[in-house]
Amino acid sequence: MSETKSRAALAVLLVGAGVLYVWGLGASGWANSFYSAAVQAGSQSWKAFFFGSSDAADAITVDKTPASLWPMELSVRIFGLNSWAVLVPQALMGVGAVAMVYATVRRLFPVWAALLAGAAMAVTPVAVLMFRFNNPDALLVLSLTVAGYCVTRARERGSTRWLVGAGAVIGFAFLVKMMQAFLVVPGFVLVYLVTAPGALWRRVWQLALAGAAMVVAAGWWLLAVALVPASERPYIGGSQTDSVLELALGYNGIGRLNGDDYGGLGNLNQQVGWLRLFDTEAGGQISWLLPAALALLVAVTWLTRRAPRTDPVRAAVWVWGSWLVVTGLVFSLMQGIFHAYYTVALAPAVAVLVGMGAAVAWERGAHRLLAMVAAVTVVWAYVLLSRTADWNGWLGTVVLVAGLGAVLGMLFTRRVLVGVVAVAACLAGPAAYAVETAATPHTGAIPTAGPTTGGGFGGPPGGGPGRAGRPGGDGGRVAFRPPGGRGGAGGLLDARTPPAELTTLLRNGSSTWAAATVGSNNAAGYQLATGLPVMAVGGFNGTDPAPTLEQFKQYVAAKSIHYFIGTGMDGFGGRGGGSGEAARIAAWVRETFTTTTVGGVTVFDLTRS
Repeated sequence: MSETKSRAALAVLLVGAGVLYVWGLGASGWANSFYSAAVQAGSQSWKAFFFGSSDAADAITVDKTPASLWPMELSVRIFGLNSWAVLVPQALMGVGAVAMVYATVRRLFPVWAALLAGAAMAVTPVAVLMFRFNNPDALLVLSLTVAGYCVTRARERGSTRWLVGAGAVIGFAFLVKMMQAFLVVPGFVLVYLVTAPGALWRRVWQLALAGAAMVVAAGWWLLAVALVPASERPYIGGSQTDSVLELALGYNGIGRLNGDDYGGLGNLNQQVGWLRLFDTEAGGQISWLLPAALALLVAVTWLTRRAPRTDPVRAAVWVWGSWLVVTGLVFSLMQGIFHAYYTVALAPAVAVLVGMGAAVAWERGAHRLLAMVAAVTVVWAYVLLSRTADWNGWLGTVVLVAGLGAVLGMLFTRRVLVGVVAVAACLAGPAAYAVETAATPHTGAIPTAGPTTGGGFGGPPGGGPGRAGRPGGDGGRVAFRPPGGRGGAGGLLDARTPPAELTTLLRNGSSTWAAATVGSNNAAGYQLATGLPVMAVGGFNGTDPAPTLEQFKQYVAAKSIHYFIGTGMDGFGGRGGGSGEAARIAAWVRETFTTTTVGGVTVFDLTRS
């Protein structure tokens, strides 16, 4: 293929991905209101921007490091607060990730292999979901994909510059989603140490420099937070001791692995085990091409078994294979909080392995191997599609018949057309899920891609405004019903739009915080509706000891908080091992101030005892 045609094909791929990620994006509204409220805060206050505060008055941060919020906050500063300004940066990150997958494969393989990898990445259902959503995963995936590209290039010629760049990008990824960013590190280090050119001492020294770059890139923000007195910054949400390190190593670290409940949410480890990625919760999100990726990883390793230590093809496949194996095993066996959308972190590795592996097998004449891989892929697609028999039930049969027909053709001919049909059959299932995902609005804290299947923790796709999911009910899922009356904000997993009369009341106040309420999502609904800071008592689920009752009384005495909104005040505070400060605050408010009802919501005027 000529260079002009190659560029045109790449342009079509990226434009197609962009359309898939952007089309109808505004239908999701605020998507995850928890993060949208923080974006609003960061667009109003540079201090809130730096720390990742939930509100512009800096009461408490979100329960993650803030880097994922920064692109969205800059977008909102430029274009104003609206759904598109919040979500379009995520879509652009998705296009960037597809481009990096293409660029990685193209360095060693033909254009068709790079296009295959890019297309596989673009239509992975969970990737479509998260590149249309405002959780931290979009920037995490882009960052790790860039890091994988850097490691691939560094390994080719033993480049210190590219390896240090990879370390710096992984360090930045830590500021996006903490410890998850480091899951790629063991494999990257081992592959570089074993396969890179140059003397062993030089490879060790290069890895040490890359490690230093990673520590600096991840640690500068941690150091800055540590140097700011606690009284001069917001409380670190998600921690019990106002500590970023506790947040990283506890709630977002060890707690995710061993199931210790650092956040009061309980042990959300549905379908844990070796086959978790293929089960009903995560299977339709990521596993369409996972068997193919694993099979091709093994096949390439075997086909290149006699190649020299520094063989670039085998090493490149191992870089991305190590990512897939380590991260996949952690996701499968982790005992703590797990949600199916986490698997988006596997999408680049799966896509690259499919592109590279198919190219190696084709170039080495292993057509029967490719036929077997295609057969397994279409059969697995049929199984996944059969889990949603009431959704386009005919599709599974078409995929199976067309795919197996192409497989038979591959056994007897090397015609390109047969290969194209096989690829189309393999991608048809995830592509259909991807289109369904893009066509469905998604809100809440735990979105899922594609049509609803049975089992798992997480709501049906989209879930409707202000809805997420929990176990039980139809197919193992029902809508999460947040506490509170009509118009109440959504509670633990989502925020609802408050009634107009309550919004007007809050806007007429003059305090630092227009209101306070238990839980970040309760606060987010009121904050997004009014544009004013609303204090999230107890953080995400009301179990953080911030503020304490004494601090809250001081705020009230100083007239810094105008109203306390009763929605959820008995919902989460003090539950699940938390400090109970939110429950004590709610009880003190109830005992001290007069109750009124505005738009069906319980409200306490804290300026009047």
